[in-house]
Amino acid sequence: MITESITAVQGIGEKKAEELASMGIFNVQDLLEYLPYRYEDYQKKDLSEIAHDEKATIEGKVHSEPSLRYFPKKKSRLSFRMLIGKYLITAVIFNRPFLKSQITLGQSLTITGKWDRNKMTLTVSDVHFGTFSDDRKIEPVYSVKGTLHGKTMRKFIFQAFKQFSGQIPDPLPEKLREVYRLPEKEAALKMMHFPESFQVLKAGRRRLAYEELLFFQFKMQIFRKWNRQQSEGASLLYDRSRVDLFIQSLPFQLTEAQLRVVEEILKDLSDTSRMNRLLQGDVGSGKTVVAAIALYAAVTANRQGALMVPTEILAEQHFQSLKELFKPFGITVALLTSSVKGKLRKETLRLLSEGEIQIMVGTHALIQEEVDFKNLGLVITDEQHRFGVNQRRVLREKGEKPDVLFMTATPIPRTLAISAFGDMDVSTIDVMPAGRKPIITHWAKHGMLERVLDFIRKEIVNGRQAYVICPLIEESEKVDVQNAIDVHAQLSQYFHEYEVGLMHGRLHSSEKDEVMRQFAANQCQILVSTTVVEVGVNVPNATIMVIYDAERFGLSQLHQLRGRVGRGSEQSYCVLIADPKTEEGQERMRIMTETTNGFELSEKDLELRGPGDFFGNKQSGLPAFKVADLVHDYRILETARNDAAKLVNSDEFWTDEMYALIREILTNEGVLDKERLD
Repeated sequence: MITESITAVQGIGEKKAEELASMGIFNVQDLLEYLPYRYEDYQKKDLSEIAHDEKATIEGKVHSEPSLRYFPKKKSRLSFRMLIGKYLITAVIFNRPFLKSQITLGQSLTITGKWDRNKMTLTVSDVHFGTFSDDRKIEPVYSVKGTLHGKTMRKFIFQAFKQFSGQIPDPLPEKLREVYRLPEKEAALKMMHFPESFQVLKAGRRRLAYEELLFFQFKMQIFRKWNRQQSEGASLLYDRSRVDLFIQSLPFQLTEAQLRVVEEILKDLSDTSRMNRLLQGDVGSGKTVVAAIALYAAVTANRQGALMVPTEILAEQHFQSLKELFKPFGITVALLTSSVKGKLRKETLRLLSEGEIQIMVGTHALIQEEVDFKNLGLVITDEQHRFGVNQRRVLREKGEKPDVLFMTATPIPRTLAISAFGDMDVSTIDVMPAGRKPIITHWAKHGMLERVLDFIRKEIVNGRQAYVICPLIEESEKVDVQNAIDVHAQLSQYFHEYEVGLMHGRLHSSEKDEVMRQFAANQCQILVSTTVVEVGVNVPNATIMVIYDAERFGLSQLHQLRGRVGRGSEQSYCVLIADPKTEEGQERMRIMTETTNGFELSEKDLELRGPGDFFGNKQSGLPAFKVADLVHDYRILETARNDAAKLVNSDEFWTDEMYALIREILTNEGVLDKERLD
């Protein structure tokens, strides 16, 4: 049995078992599934095929006596000439002086290293005397601890396969394997540990990645299925003809994307299961009007709607725009924030509890105990990632199983949306409203700051306003970047005839709101801020966004910051001030100047930074996969998601013997329990 202790493998005693346990290897199965983290390519190549700086393995004869030089701190350099076919090259080996006595003139060697095409030099990392045997073409590299070595791990794994061959269960039924031409599990594991070629390695990896993503999606789809079963809601019997009249009354035409999303939401509202949907759309894509239509639909069903937003000033802006939209329809909209006090607060809460207020807009003040809805039917949370899970849950519990819609202006790459929000339905507005002018983005070096400041002055003279973003609040000894306090002092002096505001995370929320109110009212013309301004206020008069040390931000964050401008009819600009030292940093600046599509940028950001960095590792909620890669395996992920959804919603998955092992594994992992399974 592969669940036997690791000591069942010949050659592994108690001492080695302890070391393996520190690596998470306790039984035979753990050992067989402990995969290499990379592979050394020892396939021999012709020199003419090898690119500059590429790692390669070549075979030839020693053409000169090796020369050895010593340097301080026991460093050394061994060099000799080698004849590789018709080429004469130099081989250099650092800090292995003992090889001098082993390398002789005319000797055959196979060497591996980094090729410098310009100098015709190979910096050697591996030396093999004579020619390679065929089984050393691709060598797996394992992460090991203590006294264990890679060769020892390979020996243990080889022995485990020898002893337990034919005993490795395959959770994927033959029916599923045949559809995608996948090898059996045991064969796939052998391909990963002992690959004969990179093509074979790819086939083994594809099989294991699919299995890993399929089980991940099983968990998601089962959770989603039971969540729906336990979330029996009441069907909202909204008046479709009134909703259509409301859409026709809007002062603009909805885009195809908005209309599609509206239909998805309306279908959810009429369904007996509670809506649990994420609405994502780029900054300015028109999510608010979609939210307004959903709220209006809830009102026509004689239910109340709630819109919760992260800041007071954003709450006020939503309140004003919804009040204006609903005015011709006689719908009562109210505002509740911590600033609503005294008699007004008391009266607002009374009217809400009596059902006189049909739509309530507010901050986290909405989830306080004293807030009581009469018949809450729809809850919308804007910028959902800014609220904790408990805050969102408390608002949901204010009503009798209300439908829930989350909104975000942070474009989430498709693979992450499927993974992180697999238990939710995701709607995407991926088309911008007509007539919006794209924001022109420039990349400027720090030496061009004077020109940037002149550009800001020109915009302010024309009556416009500017944001200036800094990565830090104050000076740091560890990091040499611009900070908001210093930049505010410099700009206050440079633009002495104008008002320059300052905002950062250490200010109290009421102080932040006051600074934003002043900026929105054009009482200050330049706002110096950290990224706390990333989400929120709408200032159509602001036409320029300057971001200091832009290389320190990810693409998605830069795009969010850029989205603070371009909200009026005037042409808007974003200036990225950056001197990136790395190729990745330069690539980010180039991408930002070339595209304004948030979804394209989010995909690029994912490629450059990886899924953990995209969300922030702590809050990502993404599992650590052994084989699968969310960036490169997105097609496998989508296939696994579709397969898992189809199976979980079929009768055969729960009853057929071919899926018994999958059900057993999910039960052992706590995803299924016996009561639910019965």
